[in-house]
Amino acid sequence: MAVEWEPVRQSRTHELVLERIEARVVAGELKAGDRLPPERELAPVLGVSRSALREALRVLETIGVLVAQSGRGPDAGARIVRHPDDALGRLLRLHFALGSYSLEDVLEARVTLERSSFQAAADHASAKDLEEAETLLWRMRAPGVEVAEFNDLDTRFHVLIARSSGNRLTSTLTAAVRESVRPLILRALETVEDWPAAAAALNDQHVELLRLVRAGQGAEAADLVEKHIRGFHGTLVDGTKPERGGE
Repeated sequence: MAVEWEPVRQSRTHELVLERIEARVVAGELKAGDRLPPERELAPVLGVSRSALREALRVLETIGVLVAQSGRGPDAGARIVRHPDDALGRLLRLHFALGSYSLEDVLEARVTLERSSFQAAADHASAKDLEEAETLLWRMRAPGVEVAEFNDLDTRFHVLIARSSGNRLTSTLTAAVRESVRPLILRALETVEDWPAAAAALNDQHVELLRLVRAGQGAEAADLVEKHIRGFHGTLVDGTKPERGGE
């Protein structure tokens, strides 16, 4: 029988550094808050150039597991952190823009995630969470609120409810998915002919959603948030003109 040969895997040096650091994190040898040795010490230990090490550290910083501080002093150097929300949102937004995921994919993901988070929030949201959500809705109802500010507060409201569900992964995924379509939703809101009426309709739904969560009516909140999302997000999928309610 002829021997089957497989090609040798070729890796760029910084990828090997990434694999080495990842292996230590997975093994529990590196935890959030731990500092990496200075570049001048770590590079020779790994047998790589300082430029390759810096490239690997930049990748880790981009994906939200490391922060690097330049200069001298106790805060200088690279430190392992946990910042998944912004990193996932950035990556998902880029992949959405590149066509890796369709609007339909994002819509169904939002519906699934937010049905779960609103239902769980009805059981787990703290008084502080509910008070913060009320503040966001109050700001959204302010006279003359601009579309961009409304969109920002809207995103924060949905992410807050997901966070109050008690499931950190659901919160992170909800934030990433909502952030991925934030520019698209903003452009769609800017095309609404009667913005005050559209904002009022959206606010009515937000107020009712919060009331249901506060009252512990999780199933009803889940049904309403699906209607809320499909009402506006659905118009982005089918290309119709945005309606007054739902986002």
